[in-house]
Amino acid sequence: MFHFAANLTHLWAELPYLDRFEAAADAGFKAVEVLQPYDVAVPETVAALERNGLQFVLLNAPGPNYTGGARGFAAIPGGEARFDYDMRRAARYATALGAKIIHVLSGVAEGPEAHAVLIDNLKRAVDALPDSLTLTLEPLNTQANPGYFLSRYDLAADVIEAVGAPNLGLQYDSYHAQVITGDAVACYETYADLIRHIQLGDAPDRTAPGTGNVDFAALFDAIESSGYKGWISAEYTSEDRTELGLGWMP
Repeated sequence: MFHFAANLTHLWAELPYLDRFEAAADAGFKAVEVLQPYDVAVPETVAALERNGLQFVLLNAPGPNYTGGARGFAAIPGGEARFDYDMRRAARYATALGAKIIHVLSGVAEGPEAHAVLIDNLKRAVDALPDSLTLTLEPLNTQANPGYFLSRYDLAADVIEAVGAPNLGLQYDSYHAQVITGDAVACYETYADLIRHIQLGDAPDRTAPGTGNVDFAALFDAIESSGYKGWISAEYTSEDRTELGLGWMP
């Protein structure tokens, strides 16, 4: 049985933030994720979760930089102290919201120094992480995210191996996987052992499953065959009211 979550950063974007929780519960979702929940007071989000019987599963980190700098910078030399500070902040938010996963954004960077900085930052982060939390790395395609450092699955696997921690894993997104590799299903099968969280969107435009070129029937078969037991989050842009585009859910 699959366990589906709704990404409320993308789904029901036509509604005010706090109203999205009720919409997700009404649609049958049991969990939600919000990429950047930092601008809303934690008690408000917690109350929305409790009213609707929802679990909060994931957020992104580092969070917004209120001084105007880059949002994701885990691979950027010179930002190590701020990375440590913001990861502590993200862990506090995740714990308060009941989340189990923090997705770490590498930011825009390139070269061996960025690679080394990312590994060193992650080594410190996993050592400081509460036992209840897991960090994930998600490759993002450079068509939508120009210059993003962690833009390949083999690179993400290399970093995870170099850090060598059980509380660091891979975040798989079918939209990014299809754009990056040309075959989201084969990509999943190649890296299934490292995957700790799954997000769904079709390619090439991050639309609802079944509207692009990802073979979701084969992907769901691959996920089931791999024995994955975690959450599968719907993360895509709806062209109409979100609830009208949920026919893809098996």
